[in-house]
Amino acid sequence: MTSISRHATGGKTVYGARVGILMLETKWPRVPGDTGHAATWPFPVLYKVVKGTSARVVVHEKSKGLKQAFLDAARELVREGADGITTTGGFLGILQHDLADYAGVPVASSSLMQIPLVQALLPRGKRVGVLTVQGARLDAEHMAAVGAPLDTPIVGTEHGQEFTRVLLGDEDSMDYEKAEQDVVAAGHELMRSHPDVGALVLECHNMAPYSWRLQNELGVPVYDVYTFVRWFQSGLEPRNFGYPSTSTPAYGWRERP
Repeated sequence: MTSISRHATGGKTVYGARVGILMLETKWPRVPGDTGHAATWPFPVLYKVVKGTSARVVVHEKSKGLKQAFLDAARELVREGADGITTTGGFLGILQHDLADYAGVPVASSSLMQIPLVQALLPRGKRVGVLTVQGARLDAEHMAAVGAPLDTPIVGTEHGQEFTRVLLGDEDSMDYEKAEQDVVAAGHELMRSHPDVGALVLECHNMAPYSWRLQNELGVPVYDVYTFVRWFQSGLEPRNFGYPSTSTPAYGWRERP
């Protein structure tokens, strides 16, 4: 009979949660599908609230004065147990390289990082469109940081009555029916204005609750923070299919090498 080692390897504080999530310090409600609702994820995650941060500064001021706070929080998440880092805001893609360099682990800062891959999936003549919480503020710097075409079509929800107002104003209540109407209306506007759009990427990490309806109404694939972080996590912890490759592992239980 083969003997399997019962030796365990440590090196961190919390085990079983590969992904660490950097949270803005907010008070708006977060429902399943939102990055900040733990039940969104089919795997355990670690959260770290970055003190003194707000959606308004991240969106309107490109995280001015907040970079070091995000970097320090990312490093704390790694020290506590995360093997990869994500965030709760697509606009944070402008910190991608700084976060990865400072944290020393893979970083999936923004759902916008999916744009180049999704574009590669589409037939010639089709391109990716983006829905965002504030279209006027998502600019070439953000696109360049995630490797997306600078002429990517973008439509925001800022002309609606609920979604953008609540998030950027950090309100403590939200009418989710009105918020959904804002997001869906922006999706229809994007498709009307750019009929060559063949898939959507949702910038805002709070928009995943609306992806199902968007796909059903607009008839194109929709990629959001949920699709992104599920993919990201699957590389940090690949599925073990068992026989024939790993039926009798030769090593003890461990997470971080």
